[in-house]
Amino acid sequence: MLDLHYSKATELAKKIRKKEIGCLEILDLYLGRIEKYNDNLNAIILLDREAARMRAREADRALANGTLWGPFHGVPMSIKESFDVAGKPSTWGVPAFKNNIARDDSLAVKRMKAAGVTLFGKTNVPFMLSDWQSFNEIYGTTNNPWDTARSPGGSSGGSAAALAAGLTGIDAGSDIGASIRNPAHYCGIFGHKPTFGILPTVGHALPGSDKPTDISVIGPLARGADDLRIATLTMAGITGRDAAGLSLNLQETKKKEISDFKVGVLLESSCCVQDNELTDQLQVAIDSLGRLGVNIDDKVKPVADLERANILYLMLLRAATGGRLVNEDELEKHRARAIKSDPDDFSYRTIIDRAVTMSHREWLTWNNERELLQREWQKFFDDYDLLLTPVAASAAFPHDHAGERADRMIPINNGQEPSVDQLFWAGLPGVVYLPATSAPVGFTRSGLPCGLQIIGPHMQDLTTIHFSKLIETHLGGFVAPEGYN
Repeated sequence: MLDLHYSKATELAKKIRKKEIGCLEILDLYLGRIEKYNDNLNAIILLDREAARMRAREADRALANGTLWGPFHGVPMSIKESFDVAGKPSTWGVPAFKNNIARDDSLAVKRMKAAGVTLFGKTNVPFMLSDWQSFNEIYGTTNNPWDTARSPGGSSGGSAAALAAGLTGIDAGSDIGASIRNPAHYCGIFGHKPTFGILPTVGHALPGSDKPTDISVIGPLARGADDLRIATLTMAGITGRDAAGLSLNLQETKKKEISDFKVGVLLESSCCVQDNELTDQLQVAIDSLGRLGVNIDDKVKPVADLERANILYLMLLRAATGGRLVNEDELEKHRARAIKSDPDDFSYRTIIDRAVTMSHREWLTWNNERELLQREWQKFFDDYDLLLTPVAASAAFPHDHAGERADRMIPINNGQEPSVDQLFWAGLPGVVYLPATSAPVGFTRSGLPCGLQIIGPHMQDLTTIHFSKLIETHLGGFVAPEGYN
């Protein structure tokens, strides 16, 4: 039983199939750990013990009768609070939605249950899923298991903290601004942001939102790359009206060995000041990959104008999230400031003012520019298999809940830099709908975990995940934080 709680979901499933451990037994192990450690972390904010135990007993009986539910049979799973689970609140950390009780499971939950998981609880998020920290007035603050004075990331911060501390077997989150990738990076686990649209977001939406949000995706978080792969394939697939005529077939990568890959590397950009401790450790990982035979080009620019690509992302991002803004007085304030702004002013707050009040015609112009940017990326991937970049500007930063996110600063190289600048790394693949996997690649000099972002061509999700598996195999993967054994 030693360190069984830190096993990958695929390893747990294998032990269950071989009857080395029972489904109820492994569930109770995690529930016991939650009782012991969760008060200090506040990662799991909702539990349904009895329903989970009932499900685990059913899984044990099914296996005894020779029935296997799927690749995750009996594996305990938690999920981000924003996913609908029948009979449970989906608040998105917003007090006004405290009593928003889901009538049905989200499609992702249904598909993971069909794959055999025992869903037992929900994990914490920031208000409106809009922060690289995870705190809200309903559930409080989630802490990073590596240093409880620091953020676990957001908006899937509770998910990442629970996995890093060994409180769950697998989890799923969502990502529009690195909300899967940055928690994975901050907590030293794996996370996958899929190609836009291939994992349906049905049941992951605020009340009244019936269409998928631009750029936003859902995806898995885990302690191993194999878990990402199976969970991605489980949650992926066409749904709704399109299912009558379309199907999804994610292609396997033809390059299996690490030395088969040619990758571009971009570790720094004028769009975002990088912390040297993080950059240095990422360079250590890149150098190790080079010694393993990876063909590395560290002089690449995936597109001609990275600064413009960043502006494009921020405009479309804030247009997408602006749909949540329903207060007419607030909208009018944004509109008035946008009208008065200098046409050449693309500061973050001015971008928000313009984006949330732009006309449909203006949005179509920006969207057309995105199409041209996507074509640039296609040309880049004619020559390179992947692009490797940071996930964020630094490792996990100290909690800071004061004021508005747009005004907050984070410590970088003994100075202070705007926290929103690191959205550059989020948007690099996000605005053009590309898959990106975050894989742990060691620790900074201060002992904080860090991840490498693996960006791949459109629909090549299995390639980025496979490369994260190669990193896991050759460089070492998840390492457990001290204090949770």
